Amino acid sequence: MDKFQNFDIYLERYGQKLIDFLPSLIGSILMLLIGLWLIKIINRFIKKFFNKTDYDPTLENFIASLIRWGLKIVLFVLVITQLGVESASLVAIIGAAGLAIGLALQGSLSNFAGGVLILLLKPFKVGDFISAQGVDGTVKEISIFNTRLTTFGNQLAILPNGKLSNDNIINYSIEGVRREKLSFGIGYDDDIKQAKDILLKLVSEQETVFNIEDKMPMVAVEELGDSSVNLTVRYWAKNEDFWNLRWLVLEEGKARLEAAGISIPFPQRDVHHFNLETLKK
Repeated sequence: MDKFQNFDIYLERYGQKLIDFLPSLIGSILMLLIGLWLIKIINRFIKKFFNKTDYDPTLENFIASLIRWGLKIVLFVLVITQLGVESASLVAIIGAAGLAIGLALQGSLSNFAGGVLILLLKPFKVGDFISAQGVDGTVKEISIFNTRLTTFGNQLAILPNGKLSNDNIINYSIEGVRREKLSFGIGYDDDIKQAKDILLKLVSEQETVFNIEDKMPMVAVEELGDSSVNLTVRYWAKNEDFWNLRWLVLEEGKARLEAAGISIPFPQRDVHHFNLETLKK
């Protein structure tokens, strides 16, 4: 009998609270369902918007994901508030949790911010050949936290975006053409004009070398070295022709200079030996 009496007491005490709580619970569930439906509609609208533009795919995915999660967080706060939790307390809890997570993930947040800057400012894109942080390679992938390069040796280099966004970056692909600078050393007794003519003729013969007004090939004396007169060969070429042309000019240039009797001296030094006894006299 006591058990039934206790049950009636609990039912009377908590049943009324449950009845009072039902409107908030039903309202929260409806708000959650309607909110998720609206988020799906907004995501579809954003996807259609990006399909009509030419933004970078990585940037599109990042922005869409950021908006999606931002809306879900706002919806979560609204639903919890509807259930009766004070919004000020909830915001304080979220803020404290965010601060703790931020302190624990400082490096990751730095990389995240760097990734956002790279995606927005676009110093390079997938397929570009760049040099950064002592690594040369072709950009394979740009993610939020790191950038992946494929090096000449077909190795995968992973660069953190935090350092990458604050470092010097050389983008060799963005202009479409590159200017080469090759050096050839000849002996001091050799004919400079003859050597220049040979090298200029070699470069001018190549169909992939630019021969237009502001991008004409040239050969000039770069410096008078310790054991050689150093000539510099400058020419312009498209990115896709650059390396094959470089290797050809180096090999053929040496062969033609030697065939003309022009020496390519190696570094040498004259050593004079003095007899101390002779110097004393």
